[in-house]
Amino acid sequence: MIAIYPGSFDPVTLGHLDIIERGVILFEKVIVAVLCNPNKQPLFTAEKRVEQIRHCTQHLAKVEVDSFTGLTVDYAKLHKARVLLRGLRVLSDFEKELQMAHTNKTLSKEVETVFLATNKEYSFLSSSTVKEIAQFGGAISHLVPENVARDIRIHYS
Repeated sequence: MIAIYPGSFDPVTLGHLDIIERGVILFEKVIVAVLCNPNKQPLFTAEKRVEQIRHCTQHLAKVEVDSFTGLTVDYAKLHKARVLLRGLRVLSDFEKELQMAHTNKTLSKEVETVFLATNKEYSFLSSSTVKEIAQFGGAISHLVPENVARDIRIHYS
């Protein structure tokens, strides 16, 4: 079974990688799908985020990285995926993600959402937090892969 792990991944964090690494244990293939959201101003282009994630996941044979626009369920159908993989950090994530899962179900009855609880060491971690710390010169190498930390340092220098 193929799972889609959608998100903006701006930037990809160690929490995201935790979900990806655990996802490949559960599914035949995990497609990490970088969402190009026209309503957001990302730190990195979609192409750069795809490149960063490919670098971080090159040791995982069952991972594919791609980008997309539009509805996630349409992307899932296009790739014959039956599962959307989502990570949960805190209770407020669950409320938002459950609402999205229900909405996606109204759009496609064939696509299920599977939630993985993030390991507790990453429960506080978000891409927004990483960007805010980096913007003020704080250490981020314990929060993101080294290649991503380097790109963020370059961006804010």
